Amino acid sequence: MAKVTVLMAVYNAAPYLPQALDSLLAQTLSDIQVVCIDDASTDGSPAILADYARRDSRIEVITLAENQGQARARNEGLKRAKGDCVCMLDADDWFEPDALERAVDAMTGETDAVLFDVSLDYADHSEMYPMPHFQTLPGREAFVLSLTWRIHGLYLVKADLHRRFPYDTTCRLYSDDNTTRLHYLYARRVGRCTGVYHYRQHASATHRVSVRRFDYLRANESMKRILQEQHVGREVESLYETHRWHNLVGVYMFYFVHGRELPEADRRYGLAELHRAWLGIDRSLLDPRATAKFGYRPMPSWGLFRLQEWLYFTLRGFLGKNY
Repeated sequence: MAKVTVLMAVYNAAPYLPQALDSLLAQTLSDIQVVCIDDASTDGSPAILADYARRDSRIEVITLAENQGQARARNEGLKRAKGDCVCMLDADDWFEPDALERAVDAMTGETDAVLFDVSLDYADHSEMYPMPHFQTLPGREAFVLSLTWRIHGLYLVKADLHRRFPYDTTCRLYSDDNTTRLHYLYARRVGRCTGVYHYRQHASATHRVSVRRFDYLRANESMKRILQEQHVGREVESLYETHRWHNLVGVYMFYFVHGRELPEADRRYGLAELHRAWLGIDRSLLDPRATAKFGYRPMPSWGLFRLQEWLYFTLRGFLGKNY
């Protein structure tokens, strides 16, 4: 059994894939299993994976016949995981050579998940992801901090906890955030290490003007449903429902600013998704302090809510600006 299993979903990543794989083979922790899931790539990625698997038996390749998205691909890899702990590495990112060793060393006592230090690597500069100072946090506190991403979602986690909560496949985008937050919530403690994960920064699907932005609402609904099924209690449900309400306002802002750039059918779909999500909010769970501000008030009708948002974003000058 390996100490660490690294899951890597691969889709048309040929320009970056060798750097990612080389960073794994160069790890000071040699007792690793690397499970690469080729998500029906159409570029040179399959050949690169086959070459590396021939050269090093620690690399295993799973080939999917149809593109399924990162979450489903990683879940296929999770089924093969033999490590005591599991982490992911995107195919266009890379680790510092001692990253996994430092993370394993920090996995002591009641610590069930360990965050890496994250370097945000742009084309012309790098900067470290800012986080509050801590060595370990209670899992629930880490969950709360993750709602606003004061702590990020790149970490090593105990394999049993990951198997309990595999990747949420509700949406191709956004729903993997749910998995991270569940791991934090159910970890006894969440620690951090000084091992560095290099997170390559380039155009993200989550920031394009696309109808897929409305998937965020369904991903949030999935998380709410999971929390209810887990009987987490009213305090955690309230925290998340308030977070979901703020996300609803944020997605409405996307609709307000970029709706005219979408095809008519997508625009109608997006508005219907916003309405459906608005109807599904449990107002009894919302924190009154977080909904008192104009623009964030639930309002007694959908029409009044839309009027509020139009006034709020117009007054704030969002019309015509990027979001």
